[in-house]
Amino acid sequence: MIRKQEITTFEFPENAVIWDVRDAKAFAEGHVKGAVNQPIDGLDANSLNQVASDQPIYILCGGGSKAPRAAEQLEEIDSSRDYVVLMGGTRAVRDAGLPLEHGM
Repeated sequence: MIRKQEITTFEFPENAVIWDVRDAKAFAEGHVKGAVNQPIDGLDANSLNQVASDQPIYILCGGGSKAPRAAEQLEEIDSSRDYVVLMGGTRAVRDAGLPLEHGM
């Protein structure tokens, strides 16, 4: 199931799995604390096997266009999982004055 959540009003649960689906360069320039770089081009069943099947996967990108596509791609692989698209992405976080981490 794919759900959507506005990123600037969302509080991540402890030990949340957060996938930033941008390329490594964009990820290094700034990302949400705790996010893991999982570029959209590399998403596959092996990516999903790294996460417990009952754990929601929070997906974001730079501005909100790649994350919904990534969620759809992942749902085609395993529709039994819970995917949460974080709308607005890192751009919305930055614009709201919230902290971003830099580097890998």
